[in-house]
Amino acid sequence: MKYTLAFDVYGTLINTSAVFISLEKRIGLQAKQFMENWRNKQLEYSFRRGLMNKYVDFAVCTENALEFCDLTFKTNLSSNDKKDLMSEYTVLPAFPDVEIGLKSLKKSGHQLFAFSNGSANAIKMLLENANLFSLFDGIVSVEEVQMFKPSPLVYDYFNTKTKSTKADSCLISSNPFDVIGALEYGMRSAWVQRSPEAIFDPWGIEPTFKIKDIMDLNSALLED
Repeated sequence: MKYTLAFDVYGTLINTSAVFISLEKRIGLQAKQFMENWRNKQLEYSFRRGLMNKYVDFAVCTENALEFCDLTFKTNLSSNDKKDLMSEYTVLPAFPDVEIGLKSLKKSGHQLFAFSNGSANAIKMLLENANLFSLFDGIVSVEEVQMFKPSPLVYDYFNTKTKSTKADSCLISSNPFDVIGALEYGMRSAWVQRSPEAIFDPWGIEPTFKIKDIMDLNSALLED
């Protein structure tokens, strides 16, 4: 069966560790805890805004979360530091397995879409910088529905936009909240366990596929 594949971007295809390296140069040993809190707060802000029906560009959530962490950890980052850290998100590299994995899926006849909480322009720039843009059939951004994952409205919009159905589409993400959101909506979903330490939320809900990298996906779909 040929699937319409919805690829999460940050942390799934694109490696955000460069932001951590840049942060570490500025604040030293606090960088690990700062980075973890930054990511958690970034997601919390998007979830809260979604619940309040107060949509903003995901970059605003990222910037607000950065400000929160700077205050929390008393790191006194300068305006230029914050601007540089935000800019890092536009020029991040892909994980080593991504290009060959996407090419294999493309060769097998699947349709590939980048599917993100980020804006279409930001995702296009990121994929172009990582030399991945040409491998996708398109970009689907939540900005067009003014809501964030894991709202079912977003996954439904993906199906509408790509002329696919729940039965012939599959979300691929390293984020358990995204995977669970897609599963609860009724779509297949693959969890990319990017780290051995990564834990899938113990909600009694299991991903359709559990893979270590994108290269594993083709064989998983063939066995489905």
